[in-house]
Amino acid sequence: MTAASPAVRQYLLVTGNYWAFTLTDGALRMLVVLHFHQLGYSPLQVAMLFLFYEVFGVITNLVGGWLGARLGLNRTMNLGLALQVGALAMLAVPAAMLTVPWVMAAQALSGIAKDLNKMSAKGSLKALVPGDQQAKLYRWVALLTGSKNALKGVGFFLGALLLAALGFDGAVLAMAGALALVWLGSVLFLKADLGRAKAKPKFRELLSKSPAINRLSAARLFLFGARDVWFVVALPVFLATRLGWSHLQIGGFLALWIIGYGAVQALAPAITGLRTRATPDGRTALRWALPLALLPAGMAVALGAGLPPGPVLVGGLLAFGVLFALNSALHSFLIISYAREDGVSLDVGFYYMANAAGRLLGTVLSGWVYQAAGLEACLWISAAFVAVAAAVSLALPRHARPA
Repeated sequence: MTAASPAVRQYLLVTGNYWAFTLTDGALRMLVVLHFHQLGYSPLQVAMLFLFYEVFGVITNLVGGWLGARLGLNRTMNLGLALQVGALAMLAVPAAMLTVPWVMAAQALSGIAKDLNKMSAKGSLKALVPGDQQAKLYRWVALLTGSKNALKGVGFFLGALLLAALGFDGAVLAMAGALALVWLGSVLFLKADLGRAKAKPKFRELLSKSPAINRLSAARLFLFGARDVWFVVALPVFLATRLGWSHLQIGGFLALWIIGYGAVQALAPAITGLRTRATPDGRTALRWALPLALLPAGMAVALGAGLPPGPVLVGGLLAFGVLFALNSALHSFLIISYAREDGVSLDVGFYYMANAAGRLLGTVLSGWVYQAAGLEACLWISAAFVAVAAAVSLALPRHARPA
């Protein structure tokens, strides 16, 4: 750390904060799904526990981008860490107090925290990498995003493990204590003016005026809706009720999937053609979205034909993870590339508002559609959503800047 350049030191601090937060976020998601399903909640009721998590994520990304531009991304990142500690502490109460409104409120706080943290981490990269170094920016974005998602997978497994070892209360208290130490280190060492705009943006500047960012945001909304419509609630409940998997089996499998997904994201610059000396553009996003749309449709056809659901889901999920990771990494680079230099968090916040809206849509549909029509219907909706994302990508800017 002492031998590294100031930009690299700040990048490592931002990444470390993002890693620690992600571990608790993934673990908390798995804790809530498994614990409340065990208590007898229906799939739709479990999905509704995350409703405020996603709703406040939409609001937070929009307002948080404005706050980051005015106050600095270090402050919004530290605020996110502190709020997550509070959300975890809210759940460490007697079982009688764990009512649906209370859990939804805690999830709302966690949703605010998560999107403040994500927006701050992604937006800070624009401030740390010079604008003419697009290849370096792509690699740093891919590494940050990929490592975060790999650790989210570890968090899924950690959540299932802590639930088995410490119980629900012990698990959330242990995570709150560890994250509080990370927050203290971030307050002490993260650069004070990171990402602060030179001209204080007005509140009316929240909505993006850039056609490229608006189109990319629309594509992101449908891309993440396509994932969460079957991944968030429908898949874990199907594995538990139809295939008889245990909590540790479900948590372990989804953890390994997300770890592999994160590894593919980290390798995305090499896989998606950065070695050809051209940075990604709208054509690249379209090229990788089209095959992704075919996978959930193929899985739905296979399940409808009566093929064994275990191999269909495991094999299909692995292939979906690879293609989805590449699409997500491309989008994450394009938003940082398209964003303005001064006040980057405004554009990044608007984009991740669309990301959160896609998660919200997918989460609600995951519980509702699965309960009403089953997993096959969720997969068909997923395929349709990816097709819409591909269609929107047709209008993204096309260029071939040298790396």
